Amino acid sequence: MKITPEKLFEKRREFIKLGAGSLLATSLINTKLEALNFIADDNKNELKISPEEAATTYINFYEFSTNKRAAVELAKSFHTRDWKVEIKGLVKEEKTLNMDDFLKFKLEERIYRLRCVEAWSMVIPWIGFELRALIESLDVLPEAKYIKFTTLFDKSRFADQASNFPVLDYPYVEALRLDEAMHPLTILAVGMYKKPLGATNGAPIRLVVPWKYGFKSIKSIVKIEFTKEQPKTTWELYNPKEYGFYSNVNPQVSHPRWSQAEERVIGEFFTRKTELFNGYEKEVAHLYEGMDLRKYF
Repeated sequence: MKITPEKLFEKRREFIKLGAGSLLATSLINTKLEALNFIADDNKNELKISPEEAATTYINFYEFSTNKRAAVELAKSFHTRDWKVEIKGLVKEEKTLNMDDFLKFKLEERIYRLRCVEAWSMVIPWIGFELRALIESLDVLPEAKYIKFTTLFDKSRFADQASNFPVLDYPYVEALRLDEAMHPLTILAVGMYKKPLGATNGAPIRLVVPWKYGFKSIKSIVKIEFTKEQPKTTWELYNPKEYGFYSNVNPQVSHPRWSQAEERVIGEFFTRKTELFNGYEKEVAHLYEGMDLRKYF
């Protein structure tokens, strides 16, 4: 079950023609991220953590390729040297942060469920910090209602962006309401499985919102912007009848092409019932009180 038809390894050939294959795989991770100091998660909910190999190879990262295996192969040459993230929009002072700035926040391990809109799921031990810590460190103007995220746009590093027929209209954009962003479950992740993020999972910094479908958790962020109006997001623009702004996991709202009532845990044979808000209903349902979740899907 796929969001869009998979493309084969021609993307890889296109990318190599650009000369991107000469990049060193050893430059994958910023050297400052070689060791992460974090507070471990005690896994009080006793979630069964998915195998690291599955979480780092069964991935969707369309900037590389729609083909999961091809994306993993192409990501080997991705580098994150001198990574910068712009802070823009409705803040008193716009600024640019580097990874050292982000690593000053208190890092925690968070073992979260991950549910893909394709109806598969995993459990992943992320390492990151609460997004609200970043927001509270900024002087956000009172008229700001949303927070918008943008992925790196670089044709020399992303094969699909360099394609003559890219799958999506890049750069990839996602957004949250500000109260969603301020929820303590929402984190900016810099690692997983007790190590820095690899390129396949959104190095060096990505969003993780565990009660929403996985595509909402945007990877390889280079810009964070505060806005008054609700931003248009990539998948919402691609097909608004299939992908709404909120993207909350909801077994009662089917994707037009498949049911969301069940999910397949990667590595397991049988499917299981999908939980509302991906099992985080107790923590986040109050954010959507009075909203028709079939309309605001």
